[in-house]
Amino acid sequence: LHIWIIENLKLVPVPEEAYGNFFEEHCYVVLHSLRATQGTPKDLHYWIGKKADAEAQGAAGTFVQHLQETLGNATVQHREVQGPRIRLFLQFTSAQGVIYRKGGLASALKHVETNMCNIRRLLRIKGRKHVSATEVQLSWESFNKDDIFLLDLGKVMIQWNGPKSSISEKARALALTCSLQDRERAGRAQIGVVENEAKASGLMEIMETVLGRRLGSLYAAIPSRSINQLQKARVHLYHIYQKDKDLVIQELATRLLTQDLLHEEECYILDHGGCKIYLWQGRRSNHQEKTISFSQAQGFIQAKGYPTYTNVEVLNQGAESAAFKQLFRTWSEEQPRSKNLGLIRKLNQVKLDVVKLHSQPELAAQLRMVDDGSGKVEVWCIQDLGRQPVDPKLHGQLCAGNCYLVLYTYQRMGHIQYILYLWQGHQATKQEIAALNGNAEELDLMYHGALVQVHVTMGNEPPHFFAIFQGQMVVFQGSTQHSGKGQPAPATRLFHVQGTDNYNSRTMEVPARASALNSSDIFLLDTASICYVWFGKGCSGDQREMARRVVTIISENEEDKETVLEGREPPHFWEALGGRAPSYLPSSRLGPEADPIQPRLFECSSQHDHLVLMEVVFFSQEDLDKYDVMLLDAWQEIFLWLGEAATRQKEQAVAWGQEYLKTHPAGRSPATPIVLVKQGHEPPTFTGWFLTWDPYKWTESESHSDSRPQNNQSYRELVEGSLEVVSAVAEITVVSTGAPQASPRGCARLAWSRWAEGEREEPGPGRWRFYLSDSEFKDVFGKSKEEFYSMAKWKQQQEKKQLGFF
Repeated sequence: LHIWIIENLKLVPVPEEAYGNFFEEHCYVVLHSLRATQGTPKDLHYWIGKKADAEAQGAAGTFVQHLQETLGNATVQHREVQGPRIRLFLQFTSAQGVIYRKGGLASALKHVETNMCNIRRLLRIKGRKHVSATEVQLSWESFNKDDIFLLDLGKVMIQWNGPKSSISEKARALALTCSLQDRERAGRAQIGVVENEAKASGLMEIMETVLGRRLGSLYAAIPSRSINQLQKARVHLYHIYQKDKDLVIQELATRLLTQDLLHEEECYILDHGGCKIYLWQGRRSNHQEKTISFSQAQGFIQAKGYPTYTNVEVLNQGAESAAFKQLFRTWSEEQPRSKNLGLIRKLNQVKLDVVKLHSQPELAAQLRMVDDGSGKVEVWCIQDLGRQPVDPKLHGQLCAGNCYLVLYTYQRMGHIQYILYLWQGHQATKQEIAALNGNAEELDLMYHGALVQVHVTMGNEPPHFFAIFQGQMVVFQGSTQHSGKGQPAPATRLFHVQGTDNYNSRTMEVPARASALNSSDIFLLDTASICYVWFGKGCSGDQREMARRVVTIISENEEDKETVLEGREPPHFWEALGGRAPSYLPSSRLGPEADPIQPRLFECSSQHDHLVLMEVVFFSQEDLDKYDVMLLDAWQEIFLWLGEAATRQKEQAVAWGQEYLKTHPAGRSPATPIVLVKQGHEPPTFTGWFLTWDPYKWTESESHSDSRPQNNQSYRELVEGSLEVVSAVAEITVVSTGAPQASPRGCARLAWSRWAEGEREEPGPGRWRFYLSDSEFKDVFGKSKEEFYSMAKWKQQQEKKQLGFF
């Protein structure tokens, strides 16, 4: 990570200790790269403070263009103006959060001064996953019920939590506050937290000394429908070209977009619903066209009436971001990036090594296989709103008019794991679908929440679902006959056999007419007297082998089977189908398979009854915490991850996944499998999409060596066990300037109190910690730290009691 500030129209490096601080009168250039090797993708940000002048903006733009030329085509360029949508920028610049500071940076001043004691400022802290703090007017008028505010008075820092702020927001804000304490006060400032004003009277006294008495009640923050709602179905593609001396912008297409619309000699603007503007530059477009098109992208924002802070992302052909690729129906890379891509496309040629899948979760994720399907299988059919067990002899035989629960049990690294498939037939009623979900919840309770739930729609089964039935999955039309109440089977039935191995094979009943046939596949025609196995001219040997294995399910009598080659059918074959067809259906096979698209992780929430998404780029396990509902889009399936404190949102999470697919600009299939994953029960098909994964991260026995906030800790755990924070003040000296300063003894008597509403227990004495400098410590205790901690434990406790620590 490299950050420069535009100062006096020069590009000046920002010292690393000042990363995360941005002055609103300046422009910044930020370069981020995952690795320092040539050819790897880099992100180059051109950030404009909302009060930066035109000269600084022009200088920043010039520097960015020079850097772009130096770094090469693998660089993605972002133009961002200070505003509420700067989310990608936040994630690059500081792990603990970003602070937007008022005014400018005088050349003679440092970017950040440590041990600042004469500071007086009010920061509004926003965000859950990536927080930002903006300096606001030092007044009660700046406060609202929804956000968190930090009154920074040098030696005393008071975090005021809005009554409508969430636990997750409070914890993230506290992490930012502690980061400020470390970076700017060398850890010496005292932190106070106002969770309940009535129970933090000492801190409220300080706040009122600085801000005056608050008149009237707090108001709710005004929500913005535009902020963070990245999921918009509207996309428009424009072609930019020069005609004579004029620059022309011509609309080419709207949803649904295809990759072949982009030509390497041209430049294009892609408008994603006004929330983001992409500029795509073909490799053979000339330098002048690129320069003009970039300036035109900025004019495009003004012409459309979009906010000035609308992000512009500049992409060179071959270095497209995952977000850009997902705006198209399919996307194929010129050179496959995945080392396992050949394996994925030739799964039928690979004998799966279960040990390899367990030890390499990234392979399991790309193959969508937790193992080879050899585990224990239990199947229930939903009947009369209850679940009826299915005879193991009939496993894999499903009916389009029913719903099924398929519980798969397997072992991984010595631990028992569970996957519950919720299979929904196309002809199932709403009542049966509701009963399917209800019965799944009952099973989940029986297994103490350990089930990974996969919502599967008929015709869109993942490869592992096929594998557990060993390639012998057959879907019949109508409702089940397991109870004898099903519809009577017709005298003539036609089945379409698809697939070449255990991981992609299924047999579906189709209308018994000649037009249903196609030359690329195999069909089974079952009549009252005989079962024909029809081989199309284009079918392969592997297809024939799978058909021979499944035909025994359709017709058990070996003597009543007859193999028929396309073009050599007996008359009775056509009579059973009602006569010959003038032509067959086109092949059911898809064209060249699109390359897998890089997965994307989003934090989910709801606003105005609609899904709101916040993307987390370059995500890791650290981005998951117990209060989150996270959506991982792996393209072929959608994962909804539930933190242990968010399990009540389980039903809402599935609905969010469905809304995500429905509103996706690439026209995603609503039947894409949705996988519900709970914290601590992640399958390798999920963990494999993360660069590293620690399976013991959330175990109760884990101990943290770091005293700073951990993502998986609760808010109470943060304030009770880890942080040196206070919520009541016993002694504060207010100097004549009106800015409260803590005396040494006053610092020592800063005590703990309750943190979250509804909590009854006070923290134990062993957790009452405090920060004091060496001189302050000696002033309070009359001895050095070394002398104090060399004393017997009971003597230390006695002195603490005398000083009023507990």
